[in-house]
Amino acid sequence: MTPTLVRQHLPHAGAVPRVDLRARARDWSEIQERMLVPLYEAVYERLEVGPATRLLGLGCGSGLSLLMAAARGAAVTGVDVSPDRMTLARERLLPQTPGTRARPDIRLVDGSPRDTAVPGAPGYTLVTAFEPIGCLAGDSEGLGGLLEEAAPLARRGAAVVLAGWGPPERCATASVMRVATKLAEPLRHSGSWRPACRDDLEDVAQRAGLKPDGSGRVACPFGYADVDSAVRGLKSTGLFDAAMTATDQVQVDKELTEALHPHQRQDGTVWMPNVFRYLIARTP
Repeated sequence: MTPTLVRQHLPHAGAVPRVDLRARARDWSEIQERMLVPLYEAVYERLEVGPATRLLGLGCGSGLSLLMAAARGAAVTGVDVSPDRMTLARERLLPQTPGTRARPDIRLVDGSPRDTAVPGAPGYTLVTAFEPIGCLAGDSEGLGGLLEEAAPLARRGAAVVLAGWGPPERCATASVMRVATKLAEPLRHSGSWRPACRDDLEDVAQRAGLKPDGSGRVACPFGYADVDSAVRGLKSTGLFDAAMTATDQVQVDKELTEALHPHQRQDGTVWMPNVFRYLIARTP
């Protein structure tokens, strides 16, 4: 759901909502990003990520997926266009604490995949794009460009992992996401939420010249301490930017709070079961 559960898409037309990007990045790091841990674990287990892995993380955000791969012994490189998220990733992966030894096999690069190229370095064995697509109209277009840049940096036959939302009927959060569609309807632009389609991931892989080589589904429930945390976490994904452009932040907060009530438990926590899908493709 990004940078977030999806990349931080801003509308292509109209005024950009006023957002504290630093606070949003922190909300993503502290609240929302952990919701995808089951996805990261399932992919790393299936692909046997370890010391022999050279991983390139596209849209690495605040670096949790990279941290988990590095803990398995992988050499990791992360790239993202969000300076605020990359600052948080550096705090996680490249701490400046006295006495802490920096790992030479961890790199974080601001910019695009081509900026990670190192002359003479071996190709990546795994490329990940964990920010799920299939929830914003047009969100696959940007991912396709990233994959086309990254593919030449990977070894022949390297695994490329794409992630996406599962069927709406398997995702409790889909009912909450419809708030974004309703509020953004007057603008009708490509930043609006839309339900995931069955072949979203395959379509992107095919356009990028990649060959599908397996897929899977993973339960990724969204759990929050309270409604306020849920609102902050969901907004950190960028999925409600179009809604905030069409209305305002106060209206989005109000509508989100109302939509979350059916998912609030007696103790005040919020729980929404979801299923995410991943596709493993191979470079030519």
